[in-house]
Amino acid sequence: MKILVTGCAGFIGSNICDRLINLKHKVIGIDNFNEYYNPKIKKANLKIAQTSKSFKLYKEDILNFSSIHKIFKKEKPEFVIHLAARAGVRPSIKNPKLYAEVNVLGTV
Repeated sequence: MKILVTGCAGFIGSNICDRLINLKHKVIGIDNFNEYYNPKIKKANLKIAQTSKSFKLYKEDILNFSSIHKIFKKEKPEFVIHLAARAGVRPSIKNPKLYAEVNVLGTV
């Protein structure tokens, strides 16, 4: 099966990717590596997945609808696990528009 995982570089997303790869699925990961927490940590989260030929990573923002459409058209995933989101309560109060765009429009 080919499964696309948004937010693949986060703690939960990266662990799901590793598990899916272990279950012999092909995994397409999308993450924008934003700086809510150190992008080096996110890169380290994908260390295991990136050693697999069954994993392909796209560094992309889910709000870039044109690029996301191209990824879906090219990869043709059978399933999507959507985990991409802006995290954090305090930053959402400071910038509610960004959080609404990513967490609502990004899901759409």
